[in-house]
Amino acid sequence: MSSKDWLEKDFYAVLGVAKTATADEVKRAYRKLARELHPDHNPGNPAAEERFKSVSEAYDVLSDDRKRREYDEMRSLFDAGAFRRGARGGGAPAGGQSFDDLFGNGNDQRFGGAGFSDLFGSIFSGGAPGGAGAGRPGPARGRDVETEVELDFADAVRGTTMPVTVRAPGVCDTCHGNGAKPGTRPHTCPACRGSGFISRSQGSFSFSEPCRECAGAGEVVDEKCPECHGTGGVTKTRTLNVRIPAGVADGQKIRLAGRGEPGDRGGPPGDLYVLARVKADRLFGRVNDDLTLTVPVTFPEAVLGVDLRVPTMDGAVTLRVPAGTPSGRTLRVRGRGVARKDGQVGDLLVTVEIVVPANVSAEARTALLQFAEHTSPAPRRHIETIAEHRLDEQRLHSEGGSHG
Repeated sequence: MSSKDWLEKDFYAVLGVAKTATADEVKRAYRKLARELHPDHNPGNPAAEERFKSVSEAYDVLSDDRKRREYDEMRSLFDAGAFRRGARGGGAPAGGQSFDDLFGNGNDQRFGGAGFSDLFGSIFSGGAPGGAGAGRPGPARGRDVETEVELDFADAVRGTTMPVTVRAPGVCDTCHGNGAKPGTRPHTCPACRGSGFISRSQGSFSFSEPCRECAGAGEVVDEKCPECHGTGGVTKTRTLNVRIPAGVADGQKIRLAGRGEPGDRGGPPGDLYVLARVKADRLFGRVNDDLTLTVPVTFPEAVLGVDLRVPTMDGAVTLRVPAGTPSGRTLRVRGRGVARKDGQVGDLLVTVEIVVPANVSAEARTALLQFAEHTSPAPRRHIETIAEHRLDEQRLHSEGGSHG
């Protein structure tokens, strides 16, 4: 693919975001599109798979601050006519400078001293400006892959090992990644002689671009692999046994180094990120490393105190509810929460909720009336006193107004 092909790709349009989009906006747009276009959701849909690759390609550039900055500057120069002959009315762009003057001599400090070929390779091959120069692209790290797993609440707290199915590009097993039909091998590209780049002269200036014959690979495949059609890679479905650590929280990502997409030209593979989605539990809740539990008690139990047997994630404990405990009070059971990475464990927070019966027997009603007679005045008495005082003030104010 030529440099012009790359420059004319609008990655912002691919993700559907503005050029001023923040990193978070870029990430949200990518995740939304990736979920919609993922091959698992679109089996047998090559158009969706191609668009999924385009979206991943766009995010690879725009999610990296350095790559995005260089891409924006290259696009800006391209749109302004800096790469076109006669852009300033003469035979060479930018006030008579040639492409060698602008990008080929390695002295343009706008790109850290890198030539055009260095800059192009740094953005789309994972290298750095000023590195390998206009030679054949070096090893490139594979892209990261993300998938989701749904966990039961108990498994998230205790930790578990579970199979995770990942569908992502991988090395073709038929040709082992070289793209050639079994029994044949790629050979050095005759056009670029294995460098991956072609130098072209146009009038008074010259420039280098990736070789069109080999797409910058430096090698040509005459008989393509019937499985991957010469690409060296195929979309694979893999099942991995993933260890979910104890205490993983909803929305947390687990990184598996080297389990992502394979690298290009001998580069290292990317990483696999497993996004944990934790189901709600019918008894327990969670606040950071503490577990929460609401326990109902009767009015007599709250007044007189009671020993409760409450469940934990690994059994049960006896909890003393002191006499006179109000509804809504939270009692702490230490060390019965979620295990932390440093070996410490959170607590179990038990909230007491007094249950008021909707119906009571005649005997119970009589007992309650007797209880009311033998207890102190209602706890709201001070509120009623304030209300009566304000009614008196309002009455006096109204009488004063009528006399006036």
